[in-house]
Amino acid sequence: MNLAIKDIRFNLARFALTALGIGFLLMGAIGAIGLYRGIVADALLVIDHIGADLWVVQGERVGPFAEGSSISSTMDRRVEGVEGIASVRRFVQFSQQFSFAGKVRRATITGLDYPRDDGAWFELKAGRHLEASHFEAIADDSVGLPLGATIRLAKDDYRIVGLTHGLVDSAGDGLLFVSINDATAIASRRPSEQVLLARETSGNAAPQGDGASPSSVPQDSKIAAVLVGLAPGADVARIKAAILAWGDTNVLSSAEQRDLLLNQRLWRLRLQILAFASVLLLVTAIVISLIIYMLTMEKLHQIALLKLLGARNSAIVAMILQQAGLIGLFGFGLAMLLSHLTFPNFPRRIVMLPQDLGIFFAILCVICLVASWFGIAQALKVRAQEVLS
Repeated sequence: MNLAIKDIRFNLARFALTALGIGFLLMGAIGAIGLYRGIVADALLVIDHIGADLWVVQGERVGPFAEGSSISSTMDRRVEGVEGIASVRRFVQFSQQFSFAGKVRRATITGLDYPRDDGAWFELKAGRHLEASHFEAIADDSVGLPLGATIRLAKDDYRIVGLTHGLVDSAGDGLLFVSINDATAIASRRPSEQVLLARETSGNAAPQGDGASPSSVPQDSKIAAVLVGLAPGADVARIKAAILAWGDTNVLSSAEQRDLLLNQRLWRLRLQILAFASVLLLVTAIVISLIIYMLTMEKLHQIALLKLLGARNSAIVAMILQQAGLIGLFGFGLAMLLSHLTFPNFPRRIVMLPQDLGIFFAILCVICLVASWFGIAQALKVRAQEVLS
């Protein structure tokens, strides 16, 4: 006869409610860590899949993801002349709001250096990749644009020729791919009143010796970075030194871009989510401890009777440990079931890695072990003679 199972059957409602509460607490902790994993996965999508060995960005900056970057649109020609470089592509990315079907949409415009880059590095859900240098776009399905739709960006109309799934930035905005020339045109578009004011300011301003424009809006097209593909056997250190010697550029590897995102831009978020998950686990430990303690205190008379009948302390300890373990096990099972049912419906990606789930299960086992100690301590204090009192 298993004493733990018999006692759980006697207090089935309390056990079920406790396991359900533990399940919700664990689901919250798993969701918090999964949310952070999802944000990291979204933030690293472009870096991991675009296939660049080096990123040439604005001098004294670490853009374009951790910090703003703006370089000349002809920078790729300078970079292409460095020995050991096999390919170069221009890159730009910025947020944009636009209207479609009477609603305001938001997307992250990403420029593809067509025809060098037609978007073949990401998978399509429907449609095709870019086949023209102007007025074609590929949108993530989270933007809410159907295949074949026409949208107005700046002064031009763009047709959606392809759809992707799961391509978003770190803020959760879906990516909208256009050619690099279209992207720079969209980014540099200015209202007519601003152009007139800039002309008036330029006409009234005194000539400047350094040739700088008095307008705060750059007149030439800018890009965020140049993506570099290295030739086999290329000397990376020599290439970086040659580009850095120009003075107006900085060079970052893909590994450095990842490190900047994870350990600078997202580190505060990581600390907040870890703190939130820790609080949920602490509450889980308190709930299990209280339930085990209450269940033990309610049956002190029965424990004394078992001791009078010759039951060993090890049998009583095993009963309490099994109760705590079963509460934790059923709670974890409910958490997994609820997570798989609800997380796919969340607006942000929730990534549940097997190693994270394994860590949560191990932590839960420790929590159950520690929580059962409160009940065990009370049970061991009971003497067999107390059954007669």
